[in-house]
Order: sequence, then C-alpha cells, then structure tokens
Amino acid sequence: MIKIQLGKAGVTERFIDNLTKIFKNRDLVKISVLKSFSRDKQEIKNTANAICDMLSKKTKKPYTAKTIGFTIVIRKWRKLK
Repeated sequence: MIKIQLGKAGVTERFIDNLTKIFKNRDLVKISVLKSFSRDKQEIKNTANAICDMLSKKTKKPYTAKTIGFTIVIRKWRKLK
C-alpha cells in the first residue's frame, strides 16, 4: 500500500499519471486529502469517483474508491480467471 497526498492543485494529468505508475506494481493506494484541496466530504466523494473514471479510461481496467473521512482508498480490481 502506498500513501500519497492530494493538495490545492487538485486532480491533474500528472497526478493521474503518477497513480497509473503506482498501480503497475500495487493494488491499493491511499490518498490523503489536504485542507488546501477541500473539507467538503461530498466533494471528496465526487473527486474519488472522478479519479476512478480517469484511471479506468487511461488503463482500460476497473477501479473502485472508498472514502473514509478525508482519505480516499482506491483499489484495482483483480483479473477474473
């Protein structure tokens, strides 16, 4: 598991590229949402869903997100055999 931070720059193309690189070797990432980004929990949930959509479009693999307080947990789905 890797922990990264989401700050005032928000979800940028570079942020998504970094997540893509991390998910090549990992199945789980925790994203800490800093105060400079948002303290609105609904906005954080919407951001988590947007991150999953962007990752899915970029890698053609499904992802799920769960928010726990001000932390977003993103998991890559396993391949079905």
